[in-house]
Amino acid sequence: MIRFPASMRVFERGWLSSNNVLFIDDKNTALIDSGYSSHAAQTLALVRNALGAGRSLNLILNTHLHSDHCGGNALLQANFACETLIPQTEAQAVRDWDEDKLTFRATGQTCERFSFTGTIAPGAVLNLGGIDWSVLGAPGHDPHSLMLYSSVERLLISADALWENGFGVIFPELEGESGFAEQRAVLDLIATLDVRAVIPGHGAPFTDVSKALDVASSRLDYLRADPERNAKNALKVLIVFKLMELRSMQLRDLILMADTARAMRAAAAMLSGNHAQLIRKYLGELQTSGVLKVDGETVTVV
Repeated sequence: MIRFPASMRVFERGWLSSNNVLFIDDKNTALIDSGYSSHAAQTLALVRNALGAGRSLNLILNTHLHSDHCGGNALLQANFACETLIPQTEAQAVRDWDEDKLTFRATGQTCERFSFTGTIAPGAVLNLGGIDWSVLGAPGHDPHSLMLYSSVERLLISADALWENGFGVIFPELEGESGFAEQRAVLDLIATLDVRAVIPGHGAPFTDVSKALDVASSRLDYLRADPERNAKNALKVLIVFKLMELRSMQLRDLILMADTARAMRAAAAMLSGNHAQLIRKYLGELQTSGVLKVDGETVTVV
């Protein structure tokens, strides 16, 4: 069992919402990442229950602004007079609420508009729960992503840069931008840190960091050897994510989403000139693996 400081609580969520880390000390409270918009009420309930009577949330901190990490921001801001820190390089996009730059529209996902009061960047040190945390850059999955590391507690909050069995989709590579090299650099960086436990963006916290890095490294080599593998994984992940949100969709709507959501369209274009045929093929594969069910024109998540 992983022992965390008394001031620190980890809420392990599912794959629709990222994990959350709540810090509570004598003076302040802070939440790292807020989950997906459709789970915002659940995030609020978790935070309120953990804070108890008489305490408020003082700070939201987002590791990056994918919708599953910041979708609860707006509801939390509506219920608490809290500050919000976001990656510095995303400030203008949030200020303008540019949903294309923020990737919400590009992935076919939703996020209620939120504001921010400040920014963070690699090199900063934040005191959360009475513990100093170094802010580290973690591009690859997302160019703007950050991690938090405590050398005293030997804990790493890795977001989607490292999971126990891999890492998040390398989105920049779908549109011709560099992402594989950045992901390699992040894995190399993590390997230099003295870490006893990792709190990933998804999945349970884990202690076998060397094994996780080996798995992630092999996964990255596999994807780099054939970029179409990254595109296929991205397309399947985005399809399943949307079905997890809505539970059921018509086939025509899934095909339309693959044509209109920029990240999905880019992934599909790397794989086939016939997007409709491609979506049907992948739905068949996902049904065979037990992830979803296709009944005529209706697709339902299992």
